[in-house]
Amino acid sequence: MLGEYRIEGRRATEIAASIERAVGTGDLEPGQLLPPMRELAVDLGVNPNTVAAAYRVLRERGVIETAGRRGSRVRPAPATTGRENIRVDVPEGVRDVSSGNPDPALLPPLAPAFAAAAERGDREPVLYGHAPVDPELARRARAALDTDGVPDGPVAVVSGALDGLERVLAAHLKPGDTVAVEDPGWGSVLDLIPALGLRTAAVGVDDEGPVPGDVRRALEAGARALIVTDRAQNPTGAALSAPRARALRSVLRAHPGTLLIEDDHGHGIVDLPLHPLAGVTRHWAFVRSAAKAYGPDLRVAVLTGDPVTVDRVRGRQRLGPGWVSLLLQRAVVHLWAAGTPDAREVASAYRRRREALIGALAERGVAAHGPSGMNVWVPVPDETGAVARLLHAGWAVAPGARFRVTAPPGIRITVSTLGEEETERLANAVASALGPVPVRSYA
Repeated sequence: MLGEYRIEGRRATEIAASIERAVGTGDLEPGQLLPPMRELAVDLGVNPNTVAAAYRVLRERGVIETAGRRGSRVRPAPATTGRENIRVDVPEGVRDVSSGNPDPALLPPLAPAFAAAAERGDREPVLYGHAPVDPELARRARAALDTDGVPDGPVAVVSGALDGLERVLAAHLKPGDTVAVEDPGWGSVLDLIPALGLRTAAVGVDDEGPVPGDVRRALEAGARALIVTDRAQNPTGAALSAPRARALRSVLRAHPGTLLIEDDHGHGIVDLPLHPLAGVTRHWAFVRSAAKAYGPDLRVAVLTGDPVTVDRVRGRQRLGPGWVSLLLQRAVVHLWAAGTPDAREVASAYRRRREALIGALAERGVAAHGPSGMNVWVPVPDETGAVARLLHAGWAVAPGARFRVTAPPGIRITVSTLGEEETERLANAVASALGPVPVRSYA
């Protein structure tokens, strides 16, 4: 039924991850029939309920479909596992705390920045053959990177962090290579990896970032690349501490051939210091997007790295879009020069909202995580049930299935627009939805 591929795992999350990896790599093809639950349970030596739970997770993620007695099969032609489609439809009257968006009230006005950039464009039209990076943006970006301890390297501009991650992965890896990635982690990255024909190696995350032991095991098992979120990790809010950064550098020194990619997701919205890992391996890249601090529609991210990596990114970019609009780049320079928004005020606002919700949940016996950024991660015993009960109570949260590979279930709550008067009501709703359950770690 499955050819030479053998499903593995003892827990539901492991079985689901084994099947999802096979779909991403093409070992399991669209339309392929999966073993009946009882048959697979016997083969793996587990309870049939464990397999049923694994299949349910895969259905929620859009990886497989079930047609009653005809069994379960891989969904027809899934380009990826479509995690962005795992979302809650928010009915009218339900408070949406699932989006992951910044607070519009904390974003700067863009009209003056674009007016200034357009005026300059009228005076000095950008034509084919002009430099792809605005010199003032490169100067300011490099100065900020120097201040934060990011090693020296050329600067490129890409259309957002995900665009940068994709270009760096494509510049160095080939289909079948393995990428170590945070779990739970950014759903778009978890979709991107199999879409590029790459394999995923899940690495556990705690409040201080990726767990060094998990990273070591992934690299020893052959992972060729590691993606790390330095601050405001999505969905957990994890931020690299100084001790954790030292431990991860030590692991990476033993694997100098690893492609290291860092995403400073929290740049401009957090008040924790940066502890970069870059420079330990031969090839590395570091990316900072303007999306969270200035608005998701401002598709500009600064990327630096070792000369070979940046040169490959620029070369491939020239064969595609050519460059990121200098109108956008100059608008960002104008915002930087104006000092708007005030990063300290933005970070303080998000910190107050996170800490208020985490504290309110703790008072009700619910463990939650959110060291930085605009999201709070709440481990739950029954993800589907928790999401449904909260929706019934008037709150739409993000299902953890969007962000997980083998990590235990959870829900993500975006606090960016959460008012003080809402915090207690939301905490009550979460506690009621979870009931008297044991505290679980997501690491």
